[in-house]
Amino acid sequence: MSSRARFTVLIVSAPIILLVVVGGFLSKAVAREEGYQHLRVFEDVVTLILNNYVEPVKSDQIMGGAMQGLADGLDPDSAYLTPAQVASIDKPEGKAAVGVELTRQYYLRVISARDGSPAARAGLRTGDFIRAIDDKPTRDMSVMTGTRLLHGAPGSTVKLTIIRGNAAEPHVVELVREEAGATALTARTVRPGVTVLRVPAFTPETGRELGDQVKSAASDQVIIDLRGTAEGSLDDGLAAARPFVKTGVLAIRESRDSKTPVAAESGDGAITKALTLLVDNGTTGAAELFAAALDTNDRATLVGEHTGGRAGTQELVKLPNGSGLWLTTSHYLTAKGEGIHEKGLKPDVAVEAPDVEFGAAAPSADPILEKAIEEITGLKKAA
Repeated sequence: MSSRARFTVLIVSAPIILLVVVGGFLSKAVAREEGYQHLRVFEDVVTLILNNYVEPVKSDQIMGGAMQGLADGLDPDSAYLTPAQVASIDKPEGKAAVGVELTRQYYLRVISARDGSPAARAGLRTGDFIRAIDDKPTRDMSVMTGTRLLHGAPGSTVKLTIIRGNAAEPHVVELVREEAGATALTARTVRPGVTVLRVPAFTPETGRELGDQVKSAASDQVIIDLRGTAEGSLDDGLAAARPFVKTGVLAIRESRDSKTPVAAESGDGAITKALTLLVDNGTTGAAELFAAALDTNDRATLVGEHTGGRAGTQELVKLPNGSGLWLTTSHYLTAKGEGIHEKGLKPDVAVEAPDVEFGAAAPSADPILEKAIEEITGLKKAA
């Protein structure tokens, strides 16, 4: 090839090579551009507020509200914490509380009131909204902050402003903080051949206690009541399922980059008796994982309401300015790969619990338990 020909080829090919190189660079730049476009809008909003809002606004006020909004948009358990709130985490909470588990839904909302707790004795129920704690509005309050405000010295009081259902006026109750009461299982025979075991909370001993109670029950049918059961670690819920599931996957732990099955191990599943579980909107956390493990492995029938959907684990991520994120970093799926966190479990037999006005006596009828007994006796007759 002559020098003139080589020069011609170079002149023609150079733009093509340049186009390929620039194209590759631009494609990455476009991807970055798409990733940062929302940040540019955010910057524009902050600038507009600082320069045009009718009154002067402090930049830290804007940024604090923005960070809170970002966390609130994730799930009820994630939260942005101010430097003061992060510092308070390292301080020991009071040992006493009122016995409620919280979530967020516009205001703080009661997931459950533990059996025999001050909250339960005052009539608080799953679904009640806490509009204020000691006159501090909960509209922008995180679950963590609300929980800490409910703790204090034994014998001290806390005032809650409660809204139930469509009531026009809130109810104000003053509760005396107490140390957590007993979480032991209780058993009762509701009719010949049917025993009900009540689980108020999950502890490291719950699995063993449940196993012992089921084995010792003379009844042919055992019902485990998990309604309003929200206390306990997720690990304790899975551990409690092991005596009842011999083989298979109990649940799947999902993080950003991995899915880790939690499987039955050698020695699990010693108890083979079929079970019926009573569940409702207050059945969350450890109780949900226990119910999911038994249900998806065909070891139990769920009767009642849709569960609460709270099966995530949180971690504190500290930020350079002293603030932090209380961030959900993993959650659990059922053995079938279905989400539990923010979705809950659908009962096999759906039954709605009756509404109760604040201050009214609990109804004598228990439609969820009655339906469970009906299903059990129907199975026995069919056999």
